[in-house]
Amino acid sequence: MNRLRFLAARSLRQETALMRLSVPQRELLADLAGRSVALIGNARALAEAAHGSAIDKADLVIRINRAPMPAAPSHGSRTDWLALAVRLAAPDRDRIGPARILWMSPKRKRLDWRTAASPGFYLHPLGDYCALRDRLGAPPTTGAMLIDLALRSGLASLTLYGFDFFASQSLSGRR
Repeated sequence: MNRLRFLAARSLRQETALMRLSVPQRELLADLAGRSVALIGNARALAEAAHGSAIDKADLVIRINRAPMPAAPSHGSRTDWLALAVRLAAPDRDRIGPARILWMSPKRKRLDWRTAASPGFYLHPLGDYCALRDRLGAPPTTGAMLIDLALRSGLASLTLYGFDFFASQSLSGRR
């Protein structure tokens, strides 16, 4: 699909066409199987900890949205996958340097061409989003969707860092 067709599919909410840009979910889940995964949230409290080396030792490091990394001792330095629900500016994308981008938001109109055309791009199915929303009784966060996805994969371990459920606010937003 070229950029013009992408823009048309996005504007017209043609989910089937957009899903053709994505690696299949089964491939993503297979990439997680048997691996230790560090999932990094954006809680401000993480900056006060020293988890960086443990994060970087994981087989796979997944960060969320703008992926603030104020210091390697607290946040580590690796990002293998980046899970987005927001558009990411080019300088942030270059700073983070993920090998794979996952678009988790149901808001397809926020999805940009550079993200959708990136190698290994994954588009989280709307059906999965809706099923989790219905189970939770509320719209799931990007972190909740990642946890749900990871737990369906057969991974060896999942360790959460930077998740305190907004007790310390966020390093990347106003919440």
